[in-house]
Amino acid sequence: MSAEFLRQLFLQVWLPIVLLVAAGGLWARYRKEIAPAAQLRVQLNRLVVDVFAPPLLFALAAQAKISWDLLTVPLLVASGVLINGALLYLLLYRSSLGRGIKRPTRAAILLTGMFGNILFMGYPTLTFLYGDQGGSYAGFADVLAGTPLLWTLGVWIATRLGHEGNHGVSLFRIVLRLPPVWGFVLGFAVNFAGIDITPLVKAAKFMGQATIPIMLFALGLSIPWGDLKPCRQTAVAVAVKLLVGPLVVWALARSVIGPLGDAQAAAVIETAMPTMIMAASFADRFGLDVRAAALTAAWSSVVFMLTLPLWIWFLHAPG
Repeated sequence: MSAEFLRQLFLQVWLPIVLLVAAGGLWARYRKEIAPAAQLRVQLNRLVVDVFAPPLLFALAAQAKISWDLLTVPLLVASGVLINGALLYLLLYRSSLGRGIKRPTRAAILLTGMFGNILFMGYPTLTFLYGDQGGSYAGFADVLAGTPLLWTLGVWIATRLGHEGNHGVSLFRIVLRLPPVWGFVLGFAVNFAGIDITPLVKAAKFMGQATIPIMLFALGLSIPWGDLKPCRQTAVAVAVKLLVGPLVVWALARSVIGPLGDAQAAAVIETAMPTMIMAASFADRFGLDVRAAALTAAWSSVVFMLTLPLWIWFLHAPG
């Protein structure tokens, strides 16, 4: 990995992410009179889901070169979510690590260690590495793996493991009501039908460009900047999310597929993404420990800046 590559990685990926997250943190501190950070975060999440993410996912699906190679990305990312969840469940619910911690806190840390920032950090990272096809890797991984699992298995964990005496519920119907899902499905249908709507795809991608900056700004709003001291459970969740889980997925891909191509390498990088941006909002919606979720998201985002070049080197090193 050359010095020039690292410089471009810093300028094109790290620096915009850092500046946008920092801007969210500064807004939360110095613009409290305009809107409380928690309220603004929720509204920005809703704005992205309803307005900006659907055209972005439409464009990614419409221009993707669909192949079995591409479809291995969501399969491996889904495997990573399940592997992380299984590891953290054993650690938080079946070992001394989780002893004495309330159920809402354990469930929040479990969920933030399972679900990654597949689209909002994955998209700029993978487009930097693989061009437009990298953006398709991120879009397919988000809609075919991350989103369905979050709103089914994730909700089941939040309601059953996060609270005493609750029963598991499935909110799969919510997935079908999410505008980004329908944007993706429509783009996939256009792609599959072979319809050439290049101007519309370009317009949709232009509209969707707001998605990434807004969500990174929202991440800055959710981070508890005044209290960033991690606990042991948070540190373990970050280690599983950024190192252990991706390594297991890499080994799984090597054993099942063989030598990894760009798609499989992208899937491992997606598995190594930090915690999902909407961690705090999700925890708040289901009555979990918002601070624990935000703290895990914050530390995973910081440590990710160090682990990303290691994963790129590991996956693309000669031999």
